[in-house]
Amino acid sequence: MPHVGKVKAGSISRHAAKVLALCALAGLLAACASNDAVRALNPDPPSKMFADADALQAKGNFEDAAKKFEDVDREHPYSPEARRAIVMAAYAYYKAGKLPEAIASAERYTTMHPGTKEAPLAHHIIAQSYFEEMKQPDRDQDATRKALAQLRTLKTRYPDSTYAQKADNQIRLCEDTLAAQEMNVGRYYMDKGNQIAAINRFKTVVTEYQTTAHVEEALYRLTAAYLSLGIAPEAQNATAVLGHNFPNSQWYKDSYALLQKQGLMPQVSQGSWMTDVLQGPAKKAPPPPPAATKPAPAAPAAPDWPAATTTPKGPVPPSSLGGPQS
Repeated sequence: MPHVGKVKAGSISRHAAKVLALCALAGLLAACASNDAVRALNPDPPSKMFADADALQAKGNFEDAAKKFEDVDREHPYSPEARRAIVMAAYAYYKAGKLPEAIASAERYTTMHPGTKEAPLAHHIIAQSYFEEMKQPDRDQDATRKALAQLRTLKTRYPDSTYAQKADNQIRLCEDTLAAQEMNVGRYYMDKGNQIAAINRFKTVVTEYQTTAHVEEALYRLTAAYLSLGIAPEAQNATAVLGHNFPNSQWYKDSYALLQKQGLMPQVSQGSWMTDVLQGPAKKAPPPPPAATKPAPAAPAAPDWPAATTTPKGPVPPSSLGGPQS
């Protein structure tokens, strides 16, 4: 019996020790939870959080800076710093190479705070993020269209901003890339004998990208496609418009020759969609100047595509462009 009593006493002692250890652990967890609750209820002031994020960005820790800027908006959504923190988070994400995150943050800003002084920077970040995702003309052009839309927004809504003033070259590159894709598809349809589909593609180039180098070839292709369908008036009109706007173009010479083979001359048709888009002659275009030797048709100018080893320049730091200041 004495032996049994000793075992029971030892078991009780070990049980008591376990209980005490569990109580101590529970107390420690409660204390940690209490500290977390205190920090959640009493975060750093927004000015300090913004300054900390800005310091991280200055050191090149862009992803950490972006998250810290997001903390400012999350913890102090009604503070003056919160609005600027959203666009600065977008900028930091862009610099970190996190383009989807940069776009999402910048779009959130343009939705919540349109027309504010940081709005041009937000649109600029979106445009540059999509611009860096642009592909060659034979690939999907969704990013190109979105970049172009943002660049045009800068030009129309914020024409006096520094970002808008620097957007022209990128707009031309986007338009040239989209026009080149339309020409590629249009030529493909012509090769397959689908003239209607080809005409629709060339028409898009003439109506939407008429300042690009591709519009001359598009008018020539329209002449050829309309002739193959037996729609002589539209073929004559396409050549007339081509000759009026680009009288020295090789595409005009070739287009003129196509009409001559059919016994036709360039002639404007009243009510044609082309004369509503491009400037056309009053009646008919003059014959092209004679050439001693007919050169090969000029190839459309290739887009000034960035080399694969280079990275397009992104947004200039906001501090130098009147954006949010740290």
